[in-house]
Amino acid sequence: MRLKGKVAVITGAGSGIGAASAIAMAREGARIVVADINEAAAKAVVEQIEKAGGQALAVRADVTRAADNQLMVEKALATWGTLDIFLANAGVPQFPATIEEQDEAVFDRIFAVNVKGVWLGAKAALGVMKKQKRGVFLVTASTAAIRPRPGGQTYAASKGAVVTLTKSLALECAPYGVRVVAIAPVATETPMLATFMGKKEVDAEGMARYVATVPLGRLNKPEDLANAAVFLASDEAAMITGSCLEVDGGRCI
Repeated sequence: MRLKGKVAVITGAGSGIGAASAIAMAREGARIVVADINEAAAKAVVEQIEKAGGQALAVRADVTRAADNQLMVEKALATWGTLDIFLANAGVPQFPATIEEQDEAVFDRIFAVNVKGVWLGAKAALGVMKKQKRGVFLVTASTAAIRPRPGGQTYAASKGAVVTLTKSLALECAPYGVRVVAIAPVATETPMLATFMGKKEVDAEGMARYVATVPLGRLNKPEDLANAAVFLASDEAAMITGSCLEVDGGRCI
């Protein structure tokens, strides 16, 4: 088990990439704080983990609130005495629109969750990790930060911000033995996919259009990102920090 004895907090863990990562890390021996704004979804993931013999607890959390980020960390420490991994995964998508069509409220919401949510998670978690002289802080970024699609300027900007934040935090934390790494997925088969496509639900046309942009000929499944997160959180990735790992089937080449 690559993560045996470790404790992880994962935000946005009630579905998609977060849920898959929680299940994968638990399978590798980690104990998981499953955090999501949808408490019922978080509890459902905890149930899956426990049925498979793992340990987890659910926390309802809004990542845009400092108190909620602090609560996640405190729950991990109070329950298991340590914090080894924090995956800042919670995010919201953008329905495609030109800049002149985009509402300011959409910008505020996307940056509140996708950027401030990561910043607040780092603020809550990294002080603990620095004191411990160990830990891994992971961020779900996006290939939109590297190779944006038309109409997604606000989302792309938010993910570009967290890639730069990752690099800055990596330099700050390196003297303490703490690593900070971003993961950049291409379009992934999650509940947010239809929004990225500008549709109410994913259809054959939208899927074909997106798949055509990926050299390996398919989109990500949540498990592709979960596997990357497990590797980066493990000691096998001990010399990886400040990087943005593209899990994209060649999309950004």
